[in-house]
Amino acid sequence: MGKITTGATTMSLDGYIAGPEESGFDLLFQWYGNGDVEIPSASPDVPPFRVSAASAALIKREWANTGALLVGRHLYDMTNAWGGRHPMDLTTVVLTHRRPDDRPEDDENFVFVTDGIEAAVAKAKELAGEKDVVVNGGQMARQCLEAGLLDEVGVALVPVVLGGGKPLFGELGIAPVQFDGPVAVVEGQGVTHLRYRVKN
Repeated sequence: MGKITTGATTMSLDGYIAGPEESGFDLLFQWYGNGDVEIPSASPDVPPFRVSAASAALIKREWANTGALLVGRHLYDMTNAWGGRHPMDLTTVVLTHRRPDDRPEDDENFVFVTDGIEAAVAKAKELAGEKDVVVNGGQMARQCLEAGLLDEVGVALVPVVLGGGKPLFGELGIAPVQFDGPVAVVEGQGVTHLRYRVKN
């Protein structure tokens, strides 16, 4: 069985994955365009990434091991559903209170789950098979951690201080939580990739 991981959540040095009022993404994601190796994007709205060789090697390996994605409705709406297909070219499970009116049926692009984080993770694991499930977004990461469903945390730490905003595990109800590792440290251009296992 694969693991449940946050993947490579980009985070500022002061611990934020978004600045105040959803700002700061241009600063957080500079590393997506500062290298020489192209990573294709399946989304019509998201251009290919151009990252350093070290970052590309890690991304390609982890993307190859990923079988499904799990996101919340907020990220789905904020990205305008990535133009219809996630950049990673995988089926994306969306946890929501109500499915979008323009998507009455699930398809190979998006599957909607309305009955809680456990059901959403179970659906994503079913889709992923033996591969990993990557959880995108701070709220989904927090819910998975609180429910004891998260195996690994991945952080792409970037050299910027945002001074406020949305933390990765904001309003966590089970703190403190300890982790083993780092199980991986990769130095990319303008980013340090860190991976930690959740301690059982």
